[in-house]
Amino acid sequence: MVGRVVEVATDGRHLAVDRGFLTVAERGSEVGRIPLDDLAAVIANAHGLTYSNNLLVTLAMRGVPVVLCGANHRPAALVWPVDGHHAQAGRMSDQAGASAPLKKRLWQQIVRAKILAQGAALASIGAEPGGFRLLARKVRPGDPDNVEAEAARRYWPLFFGRDFRRDTDGGGLNGLLNYGYAILRAATARAVMAAGLHPSLGLMHSNRGNALVLIDDLMEPFRPIVDREVHRLKGEGIVEVTSEAKTALARIMVVDLPAEEGLISPLMTCLERLAGSLAKAYAGESDRLALPEPGLPLGF
Repeated sequence: MVGRVVEVATDGRHLAVDRGFLTVAERGSEVGRIPLDDLAAVIANAHGLTYSNNLLVTLAMRGVPVVLCGANHRPAALVWPVDGHHAQAGRMSDQAGASAPLKKRLWQQIVRAKILAQGAALASIGAEPGGFRLLARKVRPGDPDNVEAEAARRYWPLFFGRDFRRDTDGGGLNGLLNYGYAILRAATARAVMAAGLHPSLGLMHSNRGNALVLIDDLMEPFRPIVDREVHRLKGEGIVEVTSEAKTALARIMVVDLPAEEGLISPLMTCLERLAGSLAKAYAGESDRLALPEPGLPLGF
């Protein structure tokens, strides 16, 4: 079962655990409860929230990420379990010992998938794809020519207009993108946990200030799904992070994607397959990542 993303967006609330439920209280009175079995991720996106230690421990043991958001809905921290997989030590050892040529080949697959997804997203809104398939074919192992950046320079003006600038600290459409990416990041974190991999050991990125670099690597091909939903919201006149927008962006977790061999799976399941295939690649069992087939998400 694909779980629910629960956002706590009202200031001053207290989160705890009670007999298999996450409970939410305000001024000592319970205002809601959600079965722990239903949770995929918890997004903490308000001021003055408090948490019981039992809740955080319980969620960590269940592999449910808790994303703490700061300004403009950007993730500031993520609660990560110490032990999330029965073979975690071995898988992390494989991950740390992976050769540079292997990581470059895997990164090539990630970048190609992202660029193809960007082209598909552009086609879905009637924009000119701008040769994105050709760009994808140009990507070499490790992307030494930085084709990913070249694709991004073409993509954003085509998708949101020439005046749009992607700004992680900005509001408006950028705030919507930030919020959608926070949800996607939480889902990817859950998949990485389930695969027994370490989030700080990325494929190509090595930002010392980013402890979740692998998560950011693996979510790249799925970002255009968020972009497409933000574009749809913009078309409906929603250009700020409203309750309606949050609900719509949370639904990306269950968008069906076409995968290999004719499979159709929710986004969260695709992320789990991708993380699992990466663990196998690190162990020398495969050199191909389980990425969604290029094309539109079926849910759009």
